[in-house]
Amino acid sequence: MKSIVVFASGGGSNFKSIFESTKSQKIKDTNINLLVSNNPDSGAVSYAKNQNIETFILNSHRYPDRDNYICAIVKKINQCKPDLIVLAGYMKLIPKELISLYEKKIINIHPGKLPEFGGKGFYGMNVHRAVIESGVGRSAVTIHYVNEEYDKGMIINEESVLVKNNDSPESLAKRVLLKEHEVYSKVINNLLNG
Repeated sequence: MKSIVVFASGGGSNFKSIFESTKSQKIKDTNINLLVSNNPDSGAVSYAKNQNIETFILNSHRYPDRDNYICAIVKKINQCKPDLIVLAGYMKLIPKELISLYEKKIINIHPGKLPEFGGKGFYGMNVHRAVIESGVGRSAVTIHYVNEEYDKGMIINEESVLVKNNDSPESLAKRVLLKEHEVYSKVINNLLNG
């Protein structure tokens, strides 16, 4: 069986979708062995606990010293021996120490076209608002490798999403999220099972 570790900060809808894809074999022969979150009260953590997936809380409240923070996450991830680390709405920068250990094994999904609608501050509704205000006719779901800067890693897959004339950030967000759920599991399966 392949092993994946998921990082999530919020409600965890992509995390849930990935978990269900492992159960239905859309992602073949793979287990989620760990959920890492900076937010102990998140929907992702509560879902993981309900599914008996181990959780690990990583934040500066629990690890105020940076060296201890790095040491804790590297040790925990190494114990899991992941074939892939998957960011699913994780709102923190991944430490460079982890990136160098797992180069080309950490991926992220972004709810917009990169690099145009990415970088620090471009997350959630901020992305959808910026897309609508720019007047472009299409948004995108972009999956990319993670490097030391927000949304700058090599793009693996980009799927277009139509922006409608009457779209609000919220209505666009709903369609983008549906596309995320459809595409992320396919890409994960391709990366793991080629």
